[in-house]
Amino acid sequence: MSNTSIMNILELSEQEINRRESLDELRKLGIDPYPAAEYPTNAFSIDIKSEFKDDAEPRQVCVAGRMMSKRIMGKASFAELKDSKGRIQVYITRDDICPGDDKTLYNTVFKRLLDLGDFIGVKGFVFRTQTGEISIHAQELVLLSKSLKPLPVVKEKDGQVYDSFEDPELRYRRRYIDLIVNKGVKETFEKRATIIRTMRRIFDDAGFTEVETPILQQIAGGASARPFITHHNALNTDLYLRIATELYLKRLIVGGFEGVYEIGRNFRNEGMDRSHNPEFTCMELYVSYKDYNWMMSFTEQLLEKICIAVNGTTEVTIGDNNVSFKAPYRRLPILDAIKEKTGFDLNGKSEDEIRTIARKLNIEVDDTMGKGKLIDEIFGETCEGSFIQPTFITDYPVEMSPLTKMHRSKPGLTERFELMVNGKELANAYSELNDPIDQEERFKEQMKLADKGDDEAMVIDQDFLRALQYGMPPTSGIGIGIDRLAILMTGQPSIQEVLLFPTMKPEKKAPKDPADKYTAIGVSEYIIPILQKCGYNTVESMNGQNPQKIQQQIGEIIKKFKLADIQKPSVNDIALWLEKLK
Repeated sequence: MSNTSIMNILELSEQEINRRESLDELRKLGIDPYPAAEYPTNAFSIDIKSEFKDDAEPRQVCVAGRMMSKRIMGKASFAELKDSKGRIQVYITRDDICPGDDKTLYNTVFKRLLDLGDFIGVKGFVFRTQTGEISIHAQELVLLSKSLKPLPVVKEKDGQVYDSFEDPELRYRRRYIDLIVNKGVKETFEKRATIIRTMRRIFDDAGFTEVETPILQQIAGGASARPFITHHNALNTDLYLRIATELYLKRLIVGGFEGVYEIGRNFRNEGMDRSHNPEFTCMELYVSYKDYNWMMSFTEQLLEKICIAVNGTTEVTIGDNNVSFKAPYRRLPILDAIKEKTGFDLNGKSEDEIRTIARKLNIEVDDTMGKGKLIDEIFGETCEGSFIQPTFITDYPVEMSPLTKMHRSKPGLTERFELMVNGKELANAYSELNDPIDQEERFKEQMKLADKGDDEAMVIDQDFLRALQYGMPPTSGIGIGIDRLAILMTGQPSIQEVLLFPTMKPEKKAPKDPADKYTAIGVSEYIIPILQKCGYNTVESMNGQNPQKIQQQIGEIIKKFKLADIQKPSVNDIALWLEKLK
């Protein structure tokens, strides 16, 4: 037996070892634990139950799924099968699935070699048991896939859940387990799919075209954010993962598309919290000949329809808050919102005056922040969290909005809105800036901010400026964060609950000494993984230990994991190892 084989065995629990032994036994019986052939199912658990009629002819069904429980009562047994839609009870008798003299399939395979979590296929007829439960009477049983790791056993009694798989870190790392054992998790992601499907349908019905734009970009533009940088070997140049789709989509409006949208991943090299993930899904939509007023009306209608599609109503409960997505939504200029919440009127104030006000409000600011960033910080700290019901915050100062048209009647402001829901930004939208000369000046102002130390300031995109010079029609655009929308529509507390695989820190592993450190003091390479299984992950951790104790521990591991080929070291051998550590 090789060192690697021993290490692999020692990583297994007792249950895992037993399941692998069952796997070997199944193969010896001529049963393939991972058959390749199609298994033609014709029904789902939930449909079988809803369509059952007591007075109808017994329905023949073929179902497949995981075996989640097994209750053996001599020649008859009950099992619970979980498929993609729900669960159903299966009644299995020895003589039904083994009509001949050979009863191995029931006595050995089902009773002893099949484990919870195994995928099985069942053919039979639907009936109601004496206790009133709609079940399948099995006439044929096959193994479709052997499970080598046991699932967490989550039990429910009288509405109470026991031994639940609740640790958030484990749930997000092992979402595949979370989906199997925790109620409601799969439904959350099905609702997320409904959000995107409904959004697409509304856009397509409106005549807009779904497009795809580059994820790898030479200039990360269209938003204020820190990008991820990568390197393209063939071109020998750095590229950026996109932070937004905006500038490419507006190029398509220049090219003659009247309405375009993209639903896809953006990437921002920023911190992680309950509402941020470094990669996230965003929808951006641009429509010619429209303005931000039209976009506000369109957006509130869109969200109302999505909420009805997902929840059957325009209202949703998020934590302690009841949020209504029924249109119309309140419209409130940003400077009015700040004045309403703080008493300070920022209209017409200089950068230094606003910085002073921010400090009076105990907001942490520094000299790298321009006027726009200061206003953004004040709004974020004093106002944003208070808007629970959907509210359009409008008319942002020009310094905050480098891609937005100047307001038609309010000097120094732009035609922009952000939609706030449950204290967070959900959408950002503009009457798009289509004056190429004005746009170039705005970019230059952003570069000044970059020179001051703002690492989120926009970079000049010369090709985008060139596109604008060919002429872009009046256009309104919006970006909606799909993950945040999913949080709201499903009433979840954090972004991690609506991402199937959120970004996580690397798993911590206990530090282990390399093999040569053990062999240097005389330890056989076969004994090294056993010592580490005993907890001696470093040679130093054995220093001062009793040789007899170490020998006893090694012996227990050899016995437990049935490592009969491994010779236990003598007490003297171990004493010599320890002597060399002194």
